[in-house]
Amino acid sequence: MSSPGMANTAQPQRQKYVRAVGPRLRVLLYVVFSLVALLTANSLFLFSITALEWVTRATYQDYFYLCMFALHIALGLLLIVPFVAFGLIHMVTSWNRKNKRAIRIGYALLTAGIVVLVTGLLLMRIEGLFDLKHPASRATIYWLHVLVPVAAGWLYWLHRLAGPKIKWRIGISYAAIVAALVGGMVILRSQDPRGWNRPGSVEGEKYFKPSLISTPDGKFIDDRVLMMDSYCLKCHQDAYKGWFHSAHHFSSFNNPAYFASVKETREVALKRDGNVKASRWCAGCHDPVPFLSGKFDDPKYDLVNDPTAHAGITCTVCHAMTHVNSTKGNADYVIEEPVHYPFATSKNPVLQYINNQLVKAKPSFHKQTFLKPFHKDPDKAAEFCSTCHKVHLPKELNHYKEFLRGQNHYDSYLLSGVSHGSQSFYFPPKTQKKCAGCHMNLVQSGDFGARDFDATGKLSIHNHLFPGANTAIAFFKKKMPEDETHAPYLGEVPEGFTPDFDAAMKAHQDFLKDCVRVDIFALRERKPAKQPGNEGEERSLVSGTLHAPLRPVQPMLKPGEKYLLETVIRTLKLGHPLTQGTVDSNEMWMDVTVKSGSKIIGRSGGLDAKGDVD
Repeated sequence: MSSPGMANTAQPQRQKYVRAVGPRLRVLLYVVFSLVALLTANSLFLFSITALEWVTRATYQDYFYLCMFALHIALGLLLIVPFVAFGLIHMVTSWNRKNKRAIRIGYALLTAGIVVLVTGLLLMRIEGLFDLKHPASRATIYWLHVLVPVAAGWLYWLHRLAGPKIKWRIGISYAAIVAALVGGMVILRSQDPRGWNRPGSVEGEKYFKPSLISTPDGKFIDDRVLMMDSYCLKCHQDAYKGWFHSAHHFSSFNNPAYFASVKETREVALKRDGNVKASRWCAGCHDPVPFLSGKFDDPKYDLVNDPTAHAGITCTVCHAMTHVNSTKGNADYVIEEPVHYPFATSKNPVLQYINNQLVKAKPSFHKQTFLKPFHKDPDKAAEFCSTCHKVHLPKELNHYKEFLRGQNHYDSYLLSGVSHGSQSFYFPPKTQKKCAGCHMNLVQSGDFGARDFDATGKLSIHNHLFPGANTAIAFFKKKMPEDETHAPYLGEVPEGFTPDFDAAMKAHQDFLKDCVRVDIFALRERKPAKQPGNEGEERSLVSGTLHAPLRPVQPMLKPGEKYLLETVIRTLKLGHPLTQGTVDSNEMWMDVTVKSGSKIIGRSGGLDAKGDVD
């Protein structure tokens, strides 16, 4: 039996402590820390601008902001691999440690980080993988991306309580660096690339007269900036398709009727005044691209071959307007060069792709730039349309008098039953507060700008064909040749896009159906003429025997006799007179066919083989 002093007193060997983050993993951690630190500073800048806009209801985003947003995406993409790698390795080396609370918080922190990265990728809306087009789903993802980082910061603080103390001196140094960076950002924000090397007319603001159009600084706008329709096509295919076939697109020298009219106007003005400045009055609405870029004043301006001659009213022209000065018309609006996301005009496909993803990832600035309050506000939208749909001829144009009224859709709309501006025999139960209510009806679409406007659960956009009375343009585009005597009839057609003017013409015709009603109210039977000749015959018809109303009793018609039909034409859905527009050039007639059984016994208003009215 052993003595007590001989007892085995050996202690179990203590296991060597292994750090959860070893030397090699620490290098990866520093990479993650560096990227997160930069992202935090970047995010604080972006958030501060967004918060400031929300509070003040003003726009503070600019070109530098967009560059910072591009950096935000780049840093986020760079963070994915090191963050996920560190998280997985750290999880493997730490899963069996005693501090289970720290482990659970670590898992939550890793999950939060992955949520931030995944939501960031979803918000980028990479085509073919995940296109978030529905506003509700995008808003949910956005707020997760904004709020989860706050929770992640709190989880990191809890997680670090189980490890080494946080080195606050490093944090203070980081804050100082961030302050310096933000100061530099503020300085750069004051730089506006649109103001660099921009020429202007020697006449200054007078360059635009007698049109009322203006730019904020009186300078020109590069035609390339105004002709970016193919750029818009990438995300707004349905809107582009409508616009391409619209009268807005074919408002300039790509419209055969306008081409002939303004070509003669310029020739007459050149002979009369020694310059073509009088034709500026036309250009403010019809030719904004050559006019705003400074080409239009050149008497030798090529109306046929210059690309700006058939640009028409482009997407950018309508959406780059910043202010409606008045409801006088004659292009009384302010337009400025819009701020684009980086690389918008680059020809490099890689840079173009980056630009497209920036727009998709951060569309709010794009919407603020191109969708002004007067585009959306029912109380302002009609005023926006008035800038070019209300006209008076100034003395500079015709040397006749200072004011001569031309077309005026705006005032007639305000005074119509459709707007509830006046009592009328047709008084729709629901008022149309803006022109777009009729002329930009909702059409189902998968465009990035589509919304559930009518609460049907289906995405739609406003029709950019602007259906109306003009079926002639679509007819011209199908029939007229493109040669040296006519302006290019289509202009640039993007690759893969096929024009369909038959569909455009049908859309206009469908829009016009049931807009007016014709009632055959009475019939007059000829009396014997008191004087010979056609004049006497016409008088005998006008003052002939009246048969009215035509129902229930119907008169018997005598073969060989002439009769006068008295009709009443009523507008049923129009917010304008019939006919509206350029009344001196519009021509309207009624085609009446009278049959006895299946046999035609009379016709008025028919077209002969040459297209002339009988």
